[in-house]
Amino acid sequence: MPLVKVSHKSDLPAGSLREATHGNTTVAICNYQGEIYAVHGICPHRGGPLAQGALHGNMLVCPWHAWEFDCVTGAHDFNPNVVLPKYTISERNGDVYVDIP
Repeated sequence: MPLVKVSHKSDLPAGSLREATHGNTTVAICNYQGEIYAVHGICPHRGGPLAQGALHGNMLVCPWHAWEFDCVTGAHDFNPNVVLPKYTISERNGDVYVDIP
């Protein structure tokens, strides 16, 4: 899987949210309490762009229908059977990379 540079860490302050794409893959990049996390960026409900929503604490909120997902685990807030795929984050020299398939 390729490492894709998505940002410089200074451009992702705590509480921020950013979208990254590579090929057909869209990823939501979240900074929760100073740690960077990445989950699949398309809501499984109706295909909403999760990174264009909001980050309330650790909860990523879809802008279309307010479905919420834990940005750390990818788990839906009410249905444990709905889990977003997570992606590995790495940092090098202040740059943030996501391992995108």
